[in-house]
Amino acid sequence: MRNKGRYQMSRDWLEEHQIAFYFAAVVAAAIAGLSSAQFTGLTAMAITPAIAVLMYAMFLQIPFLELREAFANRRFVGALLLANFLLVPLMVWLVTWPLSSNKALLVGALLVLLTPCIDYVVVFTHLGKGDSRLVLAATPLLLLLQLLLLPLYLRLILGPEAGTVIELWPFAEAFLLLIVLPLVAAVLTEFGGRRSLLLRAWSAGWAWLPVPAMALVLIVVVGSQIAAVVYQLDILAPLLPVYGAFLLLAPALGVLSSRLFGLEASAARAVAFSSGTRNSLVVLPLALALPESIRGLAAAAVITQTLVELIGELIYLRAIPAMIKNR
Repeated sequence: MRNKGRYQMSRDWLEEHQIAFYFAAVVAAAIAGLSSAQFTGLTAMAITPAIAVLMYAMFLQIPFLELREAFANRRFVGALLLANFLLVPLMVWLVTWPLSSNKALLVGALLVLLTPCIDYVVVFTHLGKGDSRLVLAATPLLLLLQLLLLPLYLRLILGPEAGTVIELWPFAEAFLLLIVLPLVAAVLTEFGGRRSLLLRAWSAGWAWLPVPAMALVLIVVVGSQIAAVVYQLDILAPLLPVYGAFLLLAPALGVLSSRLFGLEASAARAVAFSSGTRNSLVVLPLALALPESIRGLAAAAVITQTLVELIGELIYLRAIPAMIKNR
């Protein structure tokens, strides 16, 4: 019992301090990425595998065989989908108008702002007194819908130009490698764990890994792209007011959606965090698969959003609970 207690305390300590780990990972990756071209190249190759490992670790925390109960909260699911796939896309279409003259910046901003986060949003929701279990349970649905709807959103916003930047294979590849394979592996692991002590031990070991896996993804993503961001700051500057407007408006749309569905405070906070937190880590491979003429700048636009958002999340931790108080 004593060893089990130490095990749980160690995991709890890791989870309680994960924000510090993430910021340390970002700082270390930025320093290394700016200091070593070799590090930049190695981390660029590791992006997709690292994200796939993170997705598997995250999916293993979801009780897929018991999801019926989680999705019984239809009002939460309705509010989450309304905010992320109708209200926020409409707002993104408006706030990205100033980027219309630069296709690379516009495409990069659209890729990241139209896709709700499915990883560290769970962490920030928990720290911001929201119902992180609801967000975690909705992760597969959010990930599936955003990759299915993203090509449609891009065609609606970009118009005829969408055909020059959108290719079906990068989306299909991301869907297979980052969603289908980790998801199927996690479901099979959970199912097999009901009969196998070995698989249960395997799952218990992976329960430690979401925090280290997230830190690893931040390292490879920031490390591979930070030099491009720093060396193009003057070109990327128009993104800052766009991302600032998004950080301000998106949680408010989540609050509006929650009120329309009559959610209680913790569920409403979860919707607000989901509305304001974006999926830059998963869409970066899509940006890197764009045509060469816009690839580099679009990827830098995605990473710029990540850096802005990490600061914004610290504000959210105080602002969202203040906006949505317990009745």
